[in-house]
Amino acid sequence: MAAKFNLKQSESGQFMFNLKAGNGEVILTSELYEQKQSAIAGIDSVKANAGDDARYERKTAKNGQAFFVLTATNGEIICTSEMHSSDSAMENGIRSAKENGPVAAIEDSTKELKSPAA
Repeated sequence: MAAKFNLKQSESGQFMFNLKAGNGEVILTSELYEQKQSAIAGIDSVKANAGDDARYERKTAKNGQAFFVLTATNGEIICTSEMHSSDSAMENGIRSAKENGPVAAIEDSTKELKSPAA
């Protein structure tokens, strides 16, 4: 199975996406967006920035787990990774994001609004 961006809509109506590896594991999770088009622009930003190691910030959570964020050229955070048990697991996540982010297809799981019957 190939990697993909899963574009979804929350119960509150906001939009977000996950970048998933071919095995279904979540690599990156976006913020919530008010508009679907903004979420799609976020995916485009991941595609444009994921291949550049300079766009990754490696971090440590308060509980000691490693994670990373992917930033745009303006320094804004695009996505955040899952928590990793070790620095090496985090580096594997970054490697997967670099390989999959630029080429992953988009799977749109958002609810399509149906126009009311006339």
